[in-house]
Amino acid sequence: MTDSAPRPAATYLDAASGEPLHPTAREVVLAALERGYADPRRLHGPARDARLLLDNARAVVAECLGVRADEVSFTASGTDAVHRGLLGLLRARARSGDRVVLPRVEHSSVLHALEWAGASAETLEVDRLGRADPAALAAAASAPGTALVALQSANHEVGTRQPVAGLVAALRAGGSDVPVFVDARASAGREDLPPGWDVAAASAHLWGGPAGVGVLLVRHGTGWVSPFPADDRVDERTAGFENVPAALAAAAALRAVVAERAEVDARQRRLVDRIRAAAAAVPDTEVVGDPEDRLAHLVTFSCLYLDGEALVTALDRRGFGVASGSACTASTLEPSHVLAAMGALTHGNVRVSLTAATTEDEVERFVAALPEVVADLRAEVGL
Repeated sequence: MTDSAPRPAATYLDAASGEPLHPTAREVVLAALERGYADPRRLHGPARDARLLLDNARAVVAECLGVRADEVSFTASGTDAVHRGLLGLLRARARSGDRVVLPRVEHSSVLHALEWAGASAETLEVDRLGRADPAALAAAASAPGTALVALQSANHEVGTRQPVAGLVAALRAGGSDVPVFVDARASAGREDLPPGWDVAAASAHLWGGPAGVGVLLVRHGTGWVSPFPADDRVDERTAGFENVPAALAAAAALRAVVAERAEVDARQRRLVDRIRAAAAAVPDTEVVGDPEDRLAHLVTFSCLYLDGEALVTALDRRGFGVASGSACTASTLEPSHVLAAMGALTHGNVRVSLTAATTEDEVERFVAALPEVVADLRAEVGL
């Protein structure tokens, strides 16, 4: 028998897994479907029209991210951009070695790419907030056989910003000239790209663009060689028929988000501060990540004695869509390697991430429901 009781209206608080499609992107993708269907590499009129749209999308993304248009490639996803970025650097640096230095809190897509390539991963410890030490990074990168350094601009799971500029400065001061790959998916569009990257990756669905559009950035002059079979496309860094309407919609959403982000950032920071305070007030609950130097829209906390899946399910019944487990393996609800690296509780964790449209009323309803849900679940297990 199924529960026939009406469910509360859903409040989506999982923007770190995917921001709802921005209204501007919706309008653009519908219009672009009428014009962007042809193969951009052909010479006839419809193809030239599609190529014009693709070039326009590339130019808009470049302008919004502060890069050159010829440094921008559209990939099949943010994960695809990560894989192409990392593996292309590794292939270009094959003579230097296959050793990659990275903090322990990097996304699993980075770890999987290195494992697939058979690269040697030198993982660095992080502090309780999730940050790597510049001196330790510089020392590790100076070892023979180091091909590159991989860093994230901000953590997908706890929101802590990684001090990329300071880490790269320490690298260069220590005499290391190895290239730096930056996973900027969590922050791109919300914040400027950190300086110091040679190759970077972003994902359109995390700024309100359509899913299935990643952005690979390869700095002009950086050695990068495609790690996959060649494809005779417009852009040699990608493969397959370009999704021109989706790329144009991603660019339109990015332009809109960049224009709105000062106001959205301030509002989200205030609302997340409210959630952080409410979660901290729940007994035996740990709020993780930097309270100040962080992404504005995201907070993670862990509740002692509870299971993350049970928390997600109970909050969903109350009408709140949140995440648990690792940000990169949440479908399996595996313990978070990010929280483990930070020395935080790895069970009973909840990640709340606000959309641009999240209201104060929705947040107040969430913080009112949270202690009740935690208390009810603990009572069920006799606590």
